[in-house]
Amino acid sequence: MINSDLLPESVERIRLAEKEIYVVGTAHVSAESVEDVKATVDAVCPDSICIELCAARHKALVQKDNWKKMDIFKVIKEKRALFLLAQLILNSFYTRLGKQLKVQPGAEMIEGMKQADRIGAELVLADRDIEITLKRVWGYLNPWNKLVMVSQLMASFFVGESIDSELVEEMKSKDQLENIMKVFTDSFPEVKKRLIDERDIYLSQKIRTAPGKKIVAVVGAGHVRGIKEHIMNDISLEPVMEIPPKSVIPQIIKWTIPLLIVVLLAVGFLKGGAQHSAQSIYIWILVNGILSALGAAIAFGHPLTVLSAFIGAPITSLNPMIAAGWVAGLVQAWIKKPTVNDLEDLPNAITSIKGFWLNPVSRILLVVVLANLGSTFGTIISGIWIAERTL
Repeated sequence: MINSDLLPESVERIRLAEKEIYVVGTAHVSAESVEDVKATVDAVCPDSICIELCAARHKALVQKDNWKKMDIFKVIKEKRALFLLAQLILNSFYTRLGKQLKVQPGAEMIEGMKQADRIGAELVLADRDIEITLKRVWGYLNPWNKLVMVSQLMASFFVGESIDSELVEEMKSKDQLENIMKVFTDSFPEVKKRLIDERDIYLSQKIRTAPGKKIVAVVGAGHVRGIKEHIMNDISLEPVMEIPPKSVIPQIIKWTIPLLIVVLLAVGFLKGGAQHSAQSIYIWILVNGILSALGAAIAFGHPLTVLSAFIGAPITSLNPMIAAGWVAGLVQAWIKKPTVNDLEDLPNAITSIKGFWLNPVSRILLVVVLANLGSTFGTIISGIWIAERTL
């Protein structure tokens, strides 16, 4: 048993059968946490060191040039633009914060890696894959909440780049993803379950099953209580790893909207003649097209990209298989195909709002998301407008 006097105050000791587990509750923006990790490893000399990273986030930390391998066309076609944009926002916020505090984001996790290598301990990547986490957050939201969340996500770009001291102090006691998503967890309580509570379970089980008798776990302070609550129990991870099944409701809505528009045009024709239907068609085209084009323009899309959003939105809104943002994003990527230098510069570019908008890679993602968002609002507004003038 290790002398408690040798351990930092941030460490929680857990006895589990023949294992001794030392959970270091860190602040993701604190230089002191790096020292706590080193001191704990020196005192414990563990067989395993668990860190709060998944394979993807670990790779992003150790392979700085990984962005160069990204195929932006593939990202758009596989409908992963929003998820990639969310990950960039995570990186952007913490990179800016790290620069302000002169602390490398994830420094305590990097220290855990270094210590594992130094003493020959097993390194365990104990966090759930970030893409699974985001997909579970997204997949359990209803269509309206998804729309609100994306709107809030986009609005976050316009927040000032400086981070005040009050926010910094608050962040020292909370989880990294929770801080980024705080506005969403406040608005949508169900998000917390997917974002925090499920990861508490996942982390606890990965730590519990880590090899060896002495284990050091480096996690955000906000996870410590949840880990202690679950680590004594053998819990299956299958339920928290499942990708949510696609709900039939969005699919029904996607196909119902075009049908309703066609029905409204037919009713308008019967009630008001060809002129009435023509006016409704103009409303559909202009509102849908203008709002989608506006989204592409806000993203600083090329004029041809903006034009493609305007032309594509009224058509794609009637075809559930295609989205206006995908069309606009592919056009933007074709016209302004990112270079290797653009991909290499992405981690630096996203540290500022200006860079986020000007880097060709992140701009393509913004075009996709904002053009889609504009088209969605255009569909809602024009649909209601046509219904009111027809019924």
